[in-house]
Amino acid sequence: MSHSGRLYVISGPSGAGKGTVIRQVLKKHPDIMLSVSATTRPLRPGERNGIDYQFVSVPEFIGMRDRGEFLESAEVYGNYYGTPRGPVDSALRAGRDVLLELDIQGAASVKRAKPDAVLVFIEPPSLDDLHDRIRGRGTEDPDALFKRLEAAYEEVRSKGTYDHIVVNDEVERAADELARIIESSR
Repeated sequence: MSHSGRLYVISGPSGAGKGTVIRQVLKKHPDIMLSVSATTRPLRPGERNGIDYQFVSVPEFIGMRDRGEFLESAEVYGNYYGTPRGPVDSALRAGRDVLLELDIQGAASVKRAKPDAVLVFIEPPSLDDLHDRIRGRGTEDPDALFKRLEAAYEEVRSKGTYDHIVVNDEVERAADELARIIESSR
């Protein structure tokens, strides 16, 4: 591979289907690395340590943060999340493209740290659709649901700061569009 890797930050509101679109792209492009975030939140059923997240204790996380081991980190709903710098930098040096799935604050931090990062915003076809998707999960109590919806509306408002916007009206089409963005940036 002749090019040095590029960093792609994928954001979008909860319920926009970011994870699904990213999985489709990775299926077709196994050479692209998905960065695994570190978090202090508890493991959820079906999640695997080191695959979905790197699960760490609060003292471990704070130590990593204080040593500058994160590209970005944040506290969200009382838990810490961060993007470990080491694996991302090694993959980029090896010429691999790297995807990060981050919220808008995380994306802004990464853009400051790595100005050549490409920011892609994935949004649902409409806010009504988003509302239905978040509600349809049935995992949130009404208060948490309200907070997530509020955060989602806030995120959609800031999409203008992104390099690309992909509407996830249909997963396969959205994944193809994301793949094209990656290929054209190489």
